[in-house]
Formats: sequence, structure tokens, C-alpha cells
Amino acid sequence: MKKALICGVSGQDGTYIAKLLLEKGYDVYGGSRDSQASSFSNLEKLGIKEAVKFVSVNLNDFRSVLHTITNIRPDEIYNLAGQTSVSLSFEQPVETFESIIVGTINLLESIRFCNTDTKLYSACSSESYGDTNNTVANELTPFRPRSPYGVAKATAFWQVANYREAYNLYACSGILFNHESPFRGNRFVTKKVISTACRIAGGSKEKLVLGNINIERDWGWAPEYVEAMWLMMQQDVPDDFVIATGETRRLEDFISITFKQVGLNWQEHVVIDKSLFRPTDLKSGKADPSKAEKLLGWKATYRLEDIIEKMIEEELVHAAINI
Repeated sequence: MKKALICGVSGQDGTYIAKLLLEKGYDVYGGSRDSQASSFSNLEKLGIKEAVKFVSVNLNDFRSVLHTITNIRPDEIYNLAGQTSVSLSFEQPVETFESIIVGTINLLESIRFCNTDTKLYSACSSESYGDTNNTVANELTPFRPRSPYGVAKATAFWQVANYREAYNLYACSGILFNHESPFRGNRFVTKKVISTACRIAGGSKEKLVLGNINIERDWGWAPEYVEAMWLMMQQDVPDDFVIATGETRRLEDFISITFKQVGLNWQEHVVIDKSLFRPTDLKSGKADPSKAEKLLGWKATYRLEDIIEKMIEEELVHAAINI
């Protein structure tokens, strides 16, 4: 039985990769800064909380990481921890850098120190590319991040690449474009759109207040993206992959589709607040995931309409909203 350690197990991707690995027969360990105080509500919703073995590990503390890896001796580590909000990274850049950059180097160095065959998956982000000026980004597209979050993810990417080349570690990065699910946090605009639209459809008189809705993103379905993570770890040679749908849509499209699916006209319920615009925002994110399809046999099947429909269904059930 393979053993896997998931750092950031309580988040969206951590929850779905835990489910996938359990289905594949793994012995799954879930890492959290304080496993006794965490609720792991997402895991509970999927009915897998009791199957995960929880461990307390502080990725910013090398001794804590080393102790955890020494005790578990995992075959695979999925590093999905760290600050995940682009907007919050402008408010808390130091926390963002420490949680992503220091956490990644501590994992890499602990694996090297233990001299194990442990494989490491590190979550990179399309935010590392910055504004590509409508260029379709692939694995060779240069990084020019425009947010503290993007800078941190780009740094972690090169840390992984360096350890792979210098120390012959099996370490790889998934350059994931936006991916959504019902477990998406409330700070994310997609969740905000879905939740507010459902409440308005249920009778709320509130307005959906947003910033720049002219941005374009490639949105995918998170449960599919964790399958790509696992496939990356099963290759003979570690490598980095862009994971995306290859289809870019406007945020305005996301809003329009959402309100239409709940029977409303979005223009009657949305207010633009320029104070919500980011200091430096990315106009468009376009991806070329052809390498993942060719080498991993992975291709996204969910499109934006499907994703929104699934998120609305779950929102209505869990918020007990009738429309």
C-alpha cells in the first residue's frame, strides 16, 4: 500500500486529492498546522474524514517537516498548502511568501536530508505568468508575475526545478489555471458570484458587488485537476505540466451564465465598485494544455457551463435555498 502525505488537506484540492488517493488504495495522511483544532469539514462532507490519518505539521518549521517525513516515510507528497488568495496576497505579502516559498524549500530539503525516494508534487499557478498579452501560455512561456502570490508561486516553481536537477529528486510542478468546485473559498470571486446569485434568486434584495469583470480566465473543474496531479506523480521521469481546459472566458460570461441558470438577468443585480480593482490585475489568462494530453493522457471534460451548474446545485442544497 502506497503512503501519501497531503499538505493542505483541508482545502479544495487537498480534499479532492484525498478522495482520489483513498479510492486508489493509498494510505492517506493529511497534514495541517494543528490537526486537533482543524474541523476538516470538506473531508466530512465527502464522507472520507475517518479514512484520513491526520498529522500536525508546520511547513514553515524545517524541524517539524523533517520529523513528519521521517515518521511517515511517504511515497508521495502533495504540497497544496499555503496562502491561496491573489487578492489577499496584496494585503499580506510576507505571509504569502513564507507560507509558499519557505514551505516548499522545507519539503524539498527534508526529502533530500532523509535520502528517500519520496516523490513531491508542488502546486504552481498560472498567476506566475503574469499578463501574457494574449499569448497562449505553455510550459516554456516565461514567468512575469504581477502579484505577491504569483511571485511566491514562481519562486517555488524554480525551487522544485533546481532540486530536481541538482539533487535528482522526483519533484514536479503543476501549473494550474483557475479551477473551481463547491469547496472553493468565499474569498474567491467565483464562489461569491454563485453564492450571491443563489441568495438573490431565493428572495434576497442584496446586490452583487464586484470589481473588474472584464478579465478573462481559463476555468476548470477541480476534481478533474487532481487527477492530473496524480498522473504527474506516476511518470517515469518527473516533469512540469500546464493543467487547464484550453478555453478562456470572461468573468462577465461567468456572471451572466450563473444568473441565467437561476432565472435572472445579471445586469439588474450587479454593481461595479472600482475600489475592488486589484493594484495589478491580469487581463487575460490563456493556456495550452496539450503537453498534459500528449504525455499524461489527461484532458479536461468539464466546461464553464457544466462547472457553474454543479456549483449552483451544491450551493442550493447546502444553503437550503429554494428558487
